[in-house]
Amino acid sequence: VGGKHFVYNSLSALAVGKSLDIEIEKISDGISKFCLTSKRMEITKIKDDITVINDSYNASYDSVKAVLEYLSTIKANRKIAILGDMLELGEYTKELHQKVGEEVVKNKIDILITVGEYSKDISKKARELHMNEIYECKNKEEATEKIKDIMRSGDAIVLKASNAMKLGEILENLKK
Repeated sequence: VGGKHFVYNSLSALAVGKSLDIEIEKISDGISKFCLTSKRMEITKIKDDITVINDSYNASYDSVKAVLEYLSTIKANRKIAILGDMLELGEYTKELHQKVGEEVVKNKIDILITVGEYSKDISKKARELHMNEIYECKNKEEATEKIKDIMRSGDAIVLKASNAMKLGEILENLKK
């Protein structure tokens, strides 16, 4: 499982286990057998040398920030973020999408593809911070065509949005 946020989860599990006097071997065994649910940090290789991180099950500001930080650590020719709307944020919708735009730039993502209406605020903020290669797509089908057009050997791509955006279907189309 990739991402330092899972290291923190493992350390928390270790601390709880120790406080309950569970043997360290049992704690370690439990952590080593951990597996994620579908569409959470699933790392797939397509065309042999393109890495796709499907983290499209759900999205909050913190989870998008975490996956962008992880993407920034991967060795790749280009780092591409395909980010869709984060839903159910209420009055914080605009602000949190803008903060994601800041994280995209902060983590030196090379290409940004946004999907959906709210995600336009991600694009807008990234542009304000002088990011150049940004594409806004209305839906996952348009984003699929865009990534097919621009992806190249050695790229690393992340898919992240609220589950209702169905960005995981982009990976299924790329596998074909």
